[in-house]
Amino acid sequence: MNREGGYSVGLIVQKYGGTSVGDIERIRNVARRVIETKEKGNQVVVVVSAMAGETDRLLSLAHQVSKTPNERELDVILATGEQVSIGLLSLAIQEMGHKAISFTGFQVGIQTDNAHTKARITSINAQRVEQALKQEAIAIVAGFQGITEEEDVTTLGRGGSDLTGVAMALALQADVCEIYTDVDGVYTADPNLVPEARKLSKISYDEMLEMASLGAKVLQSRSVEFAKNHGVPIHVRSSFNNNPGTMVVKEDADMERVVVSGVTYNKNEAKISILGVPDKPGIAAQLFGKVAEDHIVVDMIIQNISQDGHTDISFTVPKPDLRRTLEIVNEITGEIGAERVISDEKISKVSIVGVGMRSHSGVASAMFTCLGKEGINIQMISTSEIKISCIIDSKYTELAVRALHDVFKLGEGGTSEES
Repeated sequence: MNREGGYSVGLIVQKYGGTSVGDIERIRNVARRVIETKEKGNQVVVVVSAMAGETDRLLSLAHQVSKTPNERELDVILATGEQVSIGLLSLAIQEMGHKAISFTGFQVGIQTDNAHTKARITSINAQRVEQALKQEAIAIVAGFQGITEEEDVTTLGRGGSDLTGVAMALALQADVCEIYTDVDGVYTADPNLVPEARKLSKISYDEMLEMASLGAKVLQSRSVEFAKNHGVPIHVRSSFNNNPGTMVVKEDADMERVVVSGVTYNKNEAKISILGVPDKPGIAAQLFGKVAEDHIVVDMIIQNISQDGHTDISFTVPKPDLRRTLEIVNEITGEIGAERVISDEKISKVSIVGVGMRSHSGVASAMFTCLGKEGINIQMISTSEIKISCIIDSKYTELAVRALHDVFKLGEGGTSEES
């Protein structure tokens, strides 16, 4: 990247989210930005999401027809949102005098597994996109969708267009994947909650992966994981200005000096507790095996110390999966001889992230002390080399985020070796 925040001439994949294409004028704005990139001599591939609110509208229609819609049919419905976006953007670019060709996931050959509504990409045949680029056209690709070997339509889960963008960048060996959103980069915390939050010029794949999986809404976690595994550089930028954003790249020595890079929160989790579980081998495997069969992602798990041959197991799942998880857990509770099941949707996960934690002590203590001083009770704790997460009552989320941001001096550049 040069000093102006641009790139030398090359192949650039740009992804635009639903807010960026939320109405016709915004679609025209995206068209102008894409053309500007093209006129600098670049080859341009654009991945777009459905217009803001469209996926929720389609979901609502499906749920009006069926309380528990068949996931295969749900994917058929949801994939139409991106099809509208690519057609409109392609028309807008053509009206401005440039050649553009739109492609659905099927036409691009985005092959996925059979996990409807949360499919994983297995391969991409980018031949048609390469042909379009050779014809000096701008290729417009539908995000969020793919197709199985049996030619059934699939979708890639919430934020799946990010994954499409990164995967297309890899398939085409692009110079960079630019992810355009309604914010101009990755911040130390949600700027809507913390006015002092600071934009990071760069962040490591590992930090971004943790922040994305822990609730930061800038990038889908699976897209970051894919980029890390394949070394695809990501540039997170705003579609509403030309400011340089945040580069998501390999870790370097500068990043290790900062102990904590950011604070995230996630209100989209629910906690399930199974009380009076017989404490014997194989019970946990039986329980979580059943949950895994339904492709439900379990986050934190805590098992209490055994008393009188029984224990309690608590774990968290995404809130949209709570109902189905409870069905599974209630069914298996009788089989394993547990006493009862309780759940709680009024929780949130607050986390601190930073690669500097690997080489600095006292970080957990500082976090717990901070929350304690604010009178916030910690229900569950999870750690890794570069993150610490706490489950708390959701009503304290904003207070916790602001307090932690302040304690770790993130508005001032963060706690570092020198400070």
